[in-house]
Amino acid sequence: MQQSKPTIAITTGDAAGIGPEIALKAALDPAVRSACRPVLVSDPALLERHARACRIAIDLRPIERVSDADWSDDRLNVLACPQPEAAGLAFGVTDAASGRASLAFAHRAIHAALAGDVGAVVAAPQNETAIALADIAFDGHPSFVARETGSDENEVYMMLCVGELKIAHTTLHQSVRQAIASITHDKVLSVIRATDRALKQLGIDEPRIAVSGLNPHAGEDGLFGLEEIEIIQPAIDAAVAEGYGVVGPFGADTMFHKQDVDAFIVMLHDQGHVPAKLLAPHATIALTIGTPILFSSVAHGSAHDIAGRGIADPKAMIEAVLLLSKVTRNAAQPQRA
Repeated sequence: MQQSKPTIAITTGDAAGIGPEIALKAALDPAVRSACRPVLVSDPALLERHARACRIAIDLRPIERVSDADWSDDRLNVLACPQPEAAGLAFGVTDAASGRASLAFAHRAIHAALAGDVGAVVAAPQNETAIALADIAFDGHPSFVARETGSDENEVYMMLCVGELKIAHTTLHQSVRQAIASITHDKVLSVIRATDRALKQLGIDEPRIAVSGLNPHAGEDGLFGLEEIEIIQPAIDAAVAEGYGVVGPFGADTMFHKQDVDAFIVMLHDQGHVPAKLLAPHATIALTIGTPILFSSVAHGSAHDIAGRGIADPKAMIEAVLLLSKVTRNAAQPQRA
């Protein structure tokens, strides 16, 4: 049923990287087109240029509004967001124009989701150096989505998804010193709540969540630090009192062997990213949780070294689109009494 398919916005990320290539490949993928109605959000000229270089056969339908889209044929709908400076950039360069463009595409898609024109957004990788050259404050998609949606940045987090493995992060793109200082009782409790809500969106009725410690061996009863005793355990206890199915804290080096949980929460960026990227270096999905829209990106970079060569692997983009298509369809189903 064509009308039962959700509409998913796919942004093309860094204009000089592999984002346009993997976005095109994802939008053309038969599984994606079977699961949803994809709408690319980009500059059509930029897409044409990448397609030529990567030898991807495309027929674009530029549109001004999502309501103008037409999925009756094989053409790719592109919600036009002209960025002429970025469209002409050489492959593999790091330039402010590319940084501005990548966030312009994300901005357009996020506001389409807020308006209800699309059911979810999947973003190709951006380049943080290019964004910094554009003098735009940016420390990752979660905080950017929070600002764009008017959400509290302190209550928005990243959840990495690798197959059935799901890892939420209490802190993300900060120095380790800053991250440790920001870990509080309220923050740990907040990420537990956000993770529980996200798991329910993913179709898990009674989520089971394991929480890591901050220190080696989860502090070893205070021998290697007191954060577990003074902050993390009290937050877990408070969550249990609220009815959440959460256990911990566990050592981050052994926690992922647990088989009886639906998601893991870690304290620091690398505690979660290292195992996820070891398991699936090119297929990890980065889901933003805690905002009013469904937003996902991929957990790999813009890969300037292979941009324009046609060899970029779109697996993570495809998996992200399929995941959010499923979540959006489930959310639209009438609930049984």
